[in-house]
Amino acid sequence: MYTLRTFWTSGPKLARGVLSPGVPAALRGTPAQPVRLLATSVQQESFLNGSSSNYVEEMYSAWLEDPKSVHKSWDVFFRNAQRGAAPGEAYQSPPQVPVMVPIQPMAWPMVPVPAPVAAAAPSEQVSGKVIDDHLAVQAIIRSYQIRGHQCGKLDPLGIMEADLDSSTPRELTLPYYRFSEGDLDRTFVLPQTTFIGGGTASLPLREIIKRLEETYCQTIGLEYMHINDRSKCDWIRQKFEIPGIMSMENEKKRLTLARLVRSTRFEQFLATKYPAEKRFGLEGCEVLIPALKTIIDRCTEQGVESFVLGMPHRGRLNVLANVVRKDLDQILCQFDSSLEADDEGSGDVKYHLGCSHMRLNRTTNKSIKLALVANPSHLEAADPVVQGKTRAEQYYRGDIEGKKVMSILMHGDAAFAGQGVVFETFHLSDLPAYTTHGTIHVVVNNQIGFTTDPRFSRSSNYCTDAAKVVEAPIFHVNADDPEAVAHVCNVAADWRSEFEKDVVIDLVCYRRGGHNEMDEPMFTQPLMYKQITKQPTVLKQYAEKLIAEGVVTKDEYEEEVAKYDKICEEAYQQAKEEKILSIKHWLDSPWTDFFKDKTRDSMMVCEPTGVSEDILTHVGTAMGSPPPDPKFTIHGGVKRILRQRATMVKERWVDWAMAEAMAFGSLMQSGFHVRLSGQDVERGTFSQRHHVLHDQNRDKVFWTALDNLWPDQAPYTVCNSSLSEYAVMGFELGYSMSNPNALVLWEAQFGDFANTAQCIIDQFISSGQAKWVRQTGITLLLPHGYEGMGPEHSSARLERFLQMSTEDPDHFPEIDERFEIRQLFDHNWMVCNCTTPANYFHLLRRQVLLPFRKPLVVMTPKSLLRHPEARSSFDDMLPATTFQRLIPDTGPAGQNTESVQRLIFCTGKVYYDLTKERKARDLEDKIAIVRIEQISPFPFDMVKQQCDMYANADLVWAQEEHKNMGAWNYVQPRIRTTVNRERHVRYCGRHGAAASAAGNKFKHTIEQNKFVNQATDLAWKEPVWVGPSE
Repeated sequence: MYTLRTFWTSGPKLARGVLSPGVPAALRGTPAQPVRLLATSVQQESFLNGSSSNYVEEMYSAWLEDPKSVHKSWDVFFRNAQRGAAPGEAYQSPPQVPVMVPIQPMAWPMVPVPAPVAAAAPSEQVSGKVIDDHLAVQAIIRSYQIRGHQCGKLDPLGIMEADLDSSTPRELTLPYYRFSEGDLDRTFVLPQTTFIGGGTASLPLREIIKRLEETYCQTIGLEYMHINDRSKCDWIRQKFEIPGIMSMENEKKRLTLARLVRSTRFEQFLATKYPAEKRFGLEGCEVLIPALKTIIDRCTEQGVESFVLGMPHRGRLNVLANVVRKDLDQILCQFDSSLEADDEGSGDVKYHLGCSHMRLNRTTNKSIKLALVANPSHLEAADPVVQGKTRAEQYYRGDIEGKKVMSILMHGDAAFAGQGVVFETFHLSDLPAYTTHGTIHVVVNNQIGFTTDPRFSRSSNYCTDAAKVVEAPIFHVNADDPEAVAHVCNVAADWRSEFEKDVVIDLVCYRRGGHNEMDEPMFTQPLMYKQITKQPTVLKQYAEKLIAEGVVTKDEYEEEVAKYDKICEEAYQQAKEEKILSIKHWLDSPWTDFFKDKTRDSMMVCEPTGVSEDILTHVGTAMGSPPPDPKFTIHGGVKRILRQRATMVKERWVDWAMAEAMAFGSLMQSGFHVRLSGQDVERGTFSQRHHVLHDQNRDKVFWTALDNLWPDQAPYTVCNSSLSEYAVMGFELGYSMSNPNALVLWEAQFGDFANTAQCIIDQFISSGQAKWVRQTGITLLLPHGYEGMGPEHSSARLERFLQMSTEDPDHFPEIDERFEIRQLFDHNWMVCNCTTPANYFHLLRRQVLLPFRKPLVVMTPKSLLRHPEARSSFDDMLPATTFQRLIPDTGPAGQNTESVQRLIFCTGKVYYDLTKERKARDLEDKIAIVRIEQISPFPFDMVKQQCDMYANADLVWAQEEHKNMGAWNYVQPRIRTTVNRERHVRYCGRHGAAASAAGNKFKHTIEQNKFVNQATDLAWKEPVWVGPSE
């Protein structure tokens, strides 16, 4: 029997409503008294209270459009209110008319009269109480829609409320609406904000409550009323409120049982065979496997052909085995620690591995691709990577609505609530350049985070509350009810297909073991785990249910179990015969065509990076020309920039921004897609780029010259991102993983802002190939340079990237004609700090023209963007030219090496400071200044050549960074190795410090002048470090 609950005194307070300012005074509170939301006029009209104000306002809006669309009593009321009737006098009883029983629900707004059980007497009139009671029923229905989930039976263990609140909301209590038991058999007309009636226009209050309870307070808890779109809310209501809509066909029940058998028996098999191994099993949420397969089935029916999945370690092996359908023997091989990998890299633990696999979906008989992205232990770190990979696949398929490719993200409850990257990733979901047209999020809600109780790990009611920022519907479901889970999964798939928006499924479950198989959970959660030990598996519960219903027999169930056990045992025996591991079999983004027919030797050649002058001129002319639309109004400052660009082309020279545009344009002319993303990249942080021009008089009218260079060019995407580094860098990394034939760049607003994305850099970019044999050509542009802008706008933390480089500083490598490219091939990434626009041009082109892919980290300039000496001629970019890893001194010092007394090695902007001081001292023939443009991999061969040339010179490394930062600790041992430790290398720069730069411009200038003077003072023989203490 279903009844409204007993009043609970500790429930949340009533949130009162206020009608909009445009509503007549008789319908509103007094504006002069904002604290008292229920003013005199509302108090006089008894039905205008906080719980009905929204309804009355909707009625009033309908009346304004068509007075005949509402009942006569409302028409009279609104007319009186419009005429300024005094409070309490607007309502009048309608004329005496026979009351007729409606055949169908009447058009919204709802008629404020009940549907009579028997014919009413001709003299019967509609009273204010009847109207008030109908409004109360309306409020009851709305309260269930808003708060019914708080009373749901969501916890399989029955010991904790999923929202951490055991109280019953007052809005779900009978006395709150001044109803008594005697009112339960009264019949009320249903409003069109609910579908619980099916085809019935009116129901007794008792039945209304019963159906609301069945919809909102059982094993499914719905949160959707935060969505500010009634059509979407109505869509969800229809999926859950219509009587019988959640029933499941017997064939579907048998399929769900079979999937539960595989999910459960897989974990039990691993527990038996490898009892001492960590595997982060799925026990307690075995329903995840049928849930995912249900989503994939439904989405495949809707036309999806490719799925990109991301998840943490819990349940990963089960998903690989039973969703992706990775060969079982390959999975079991990962448990054999004696097997060695037959390919490159150091590998990773088995529960971090990804995979890409084509298989047949037997439910739809369609071939689908599933890619499970590899993930480190940093929970949720793969979320933006998955989204970027998904977006890229959609882009290359021309899938502009996300109908062919989609993403599914799995989360843990504690991580979903606690990790900020979840929030950042959600905020990308509706941005034009980042949307994947809807992601289905599945939260494996263990109701615990490692050892931490959720009551102490989150401030929100639910772990999923972050999803509300994008108005994603949230479906909480008891994971021990497989049929409810299946229904929710189907609705989620339909939502994504219909609205192209994110949706969240919260699988409220438990974790049968500890954090891992070696962990003891009773230390910290004794009561929970006492209950868990008594809890039968969901497979056992569901099998008994279907056997009792006659859907399957006990013999059929046992036969299904035996069949899968046999499959596991055969795979186990086959795995024992394996002699080696192949990490490449676990690639989540295989580039089969890119590496086809390539050998290590064939990849030791790079295409030329120079281009013809015709291409340079064509791109430069386009960048210096106004948009073709004569109505396009250009900003005066931009006009000046365009004229400067035209002058560059005429005089055959480029600055930094023009060199970058020519690199992009020439690559697109060759068919390489270019994507540049980050904060303010369209204009550029320093107003240097201006790749997107804005019409000064018309909104959303743009011109992008680089996307309109040639009719058959590859596309150019330049997009300002949200104010996020972690998620956006991860997104671009994922984007770069999809197609090797593209230049994908992420630019930081200032270089040191990249430190908020350190997880992506450490766990994916620098080490991804070693762990997962995954190559990527992602390029990071990090503005770097000490110019007195303070500690947060000076350093891109060059030292951190160099520290993660794999090169051995104490070993001088073998030098041959292929040394340069072989070194790149063997290294984990490239770290560069260019000093000329032409070298930057070649570096960007080389990134795509290499026969393999490596991440590239570039310390990009700030002041050099407009430095009069930081220019390059067209001649430096023509076909005979290439990227220079080291730029020698070509001045007087380079022409007379024997007379040189000092050889200064440096990198980046400081070169121009040093040359200026050297010239001022008239020492251009005594001091040689050599620029190391590619710091990592270190150009051993070229540095040795320079040291040999200047055999009589003392060696100095000069840098603008502090001694414990910058490149010093990286280059010093390598230079020493290069000279066989026979010559000393002295340091000249700032003293070690905690902050990356001085906060005072005057102090910065003093430090800069001191070390520049020291470096160019030939009398200086001992190390001198300049810092704040001096």
